[in-house]
Amino acid sequence: MSSDFESYEQDFAVLTAEVTGRIGKVPKLVGDEKKQMVANIEKQLEEARELLEQMELEVREIPPQSRGMYSSRMRSYKQEMGKLEADFKRSRIAYSDEVRNELLGDDGNSSENQLIKLREERAHLLDNTERLERSSRRLEAGYQIAVETEQIGQEMLENLSHDREKIQRARERLRETDANLGKSSRILTGMLRR
Repeated sequence: MSSDFESYEQDFAVLTAEVTGRIGKVPKLVGDEKKQMVANIEKQLEEARELLEQMELEVREIPPQSRGMYSSRMRSYKQEMGKLEADFKRSRIAYSDEVRNELLGDDGNSSENQLIKLREERAHLLDNTERLERSSRRLEAGYQIAVETEQIGQEMLENLSHDREKIQRARERLRETDANLGKSSRILTGMLRR
């Protein structure tokens, strides 16, 4: 079951990386090429949402004692998805401004061009900031997974230690029983000789 989750997880990572790259290209494209890119991103975002739903279904099937680690990963992925959708929305706003200017036949006077340039620079800075935030969240999620894995390992070691003690006690009881059986056998043999 966790292998299905991990497969969905890998697909989600690849898909979000592609979407991130494409979102950054939207403001630089023009015309039909830009429209096609926007349509492709919308399709990929829908695929990413479906992958999140599949991962969520897989998490529900995981036993409760192991579910915490996967739940924290899901929260991180949902946050990442929200950021991607916000990035896409911002790039579409920049895209719609350009389309409006094309339709209105804006002659591109210098103040409009400067405003557009400032918007593009701002969008680029926001993209970089959000990429850094996503990377930080991934690092935090990775750290959380490492901590949870360490806790699970400690619990397993404790369980193994308890099991070892039980086996040693059982072995000791078996030796005592064997010794008692040997004594009983000698006593019976002595009684039979009389």
